Amino acid sequence: MKNRWLVAAAAVGIHASLGSVYAWSVFKKPFIDAFGWSDFEAGLPFGLAIFLLGTSAAIMGHVVERRGPRFSGILSALIWTVGLLGAGFATSDFITDNTLRLWLLLSFSAIGGIGLGTGYVTPVSTLMKWFPDRRGFATGLAIMGFGFGAFLGGPVMTRLIAAEGISFTFYLLGGVYCLIMLVSASYLSPPPKNWTPAGAQNKPEKTTTLPAQGIMPMRANKAVRTPYFYGLWLMMFINITCGIAVISVASPLAQEATGISALAAGALVGMIGLFNGFGRILWASFSDIIGRPSTFITFFILQIAAFRLLPSLDEIVLFEATLLLIITCYGGGYSTLPAYIGDIFGFQQVSAIHGYVLTAWAIAGLVGSSVSSLIRQNTGSYDAMMQVFAGILAVALLISALMKYFIMRKLRENATIPTTDNG
Repeated sequence: MKNRWLVAAAAVGIHASLGSVYAWSVFKKPFIDAFGWSDFEAGLPFGLAIFLLGTSAAIMGHVVERRGPRFSGILSALIWTVGLLGAGFATSDFITDNTLRLWLLLSFSAIGGIGLGTGYVTPVSTLMKWFPDRRGFATGLAIMGFGFGAFLGGPVMTRLIAAEGISFTFYLLGGVYCLIMLVSASYLSPPPKNWTPAGAQNKPEKTTTLPAQGIMPMRANKAVRTPYFYGLWLMMFINITCGIAVISVASPLAQEATGISALAAGALVGMIGLFNGFGRILWASFSDIIGRPSTFITFFILQIAAFRLLPSLDEIVLFEATLLLIITCYGGGYSTLPAYIGDIFGFQQVSAIHGYVLTAWAIAGLVGSSVSSLIRQNTGSYDAMMQVFAGILAVALLISALMKYFIMRKLRENATIPTTDNG
């Protein structure tokens, strides 16, 4: 019998290796200096990789369900490694400046992006089966690794680029991450049939007043035709769009609002990766107590207030606390989502449904930063930009409240739990 905590550690290993993609910003200036690229050109490989992460997850989620997490984890390791090694080749002396962009977008963005999407959905349903007593905590633990990937890898990549160059850095990352992911994937497997953790029967998760098989168990292709799926998709799209928008302007906004230096603002940006990771485990664990619907309602209430206040906070401590609160909600949305899916649709095809919802990430990744730049450009004000996003979050709050109402009504109709509303 495998140790479920080692299974969780394997999931973290996969996600931390993939989450290093969020450290792409450390490559931007070296690309600009070495190849004469513009800021937009240097950011394009990352944007396209995230877009393909979201879109490929919708397809690869079915692979996880059919072939199992070990197969998809190994597949992800190989594809992600090919993408990184290809990026190393693209930036080597063998490639001319005329074809550098093409090779990099093909390797890092296209191939690597598919590896990201495959690996992101790999451990989710497996961990919920190993932790039926703490579904939110389990998914939060794994997805926390994705948030910490850049925090842990960014400083290392910066030193490698300075010491050995861009190409060598990609080659080394490819080798190291391949090893970590292959070892991790080899340990991933679902628990034996009808297995339950010791003591779980007598100490259930507080939110397991929800039926273990889900409120309305169904397969992915049927789930995507329900209003519950579209509610989840819209909530994630808005949460990610608004989170990316504030992340994309965090440094200049902090300097304008509080008057801190660019160096101090850069340190604040570094904290974003840390709180992105912490938010994933903390909010997902908290959702085991208050329930997933109430957790999303809390996300949006807090963020509406935070977005409205942030541009007017000239005290650096209050500004940082408010910004990092937003970041925890941004990360928490990712980690709470899989358990929410399981609560509604059951565990049968969580990975596939999760992949479909993550298409919201693909589109939000393109919308968030571009819309924030457009509003800032046309108004000349960060305050106006943040008020617009606060209004968008109000729409998400309405959707989350409706989701909770209809879920509780469905539960009462099914007569599967007491009518007491605990989230």
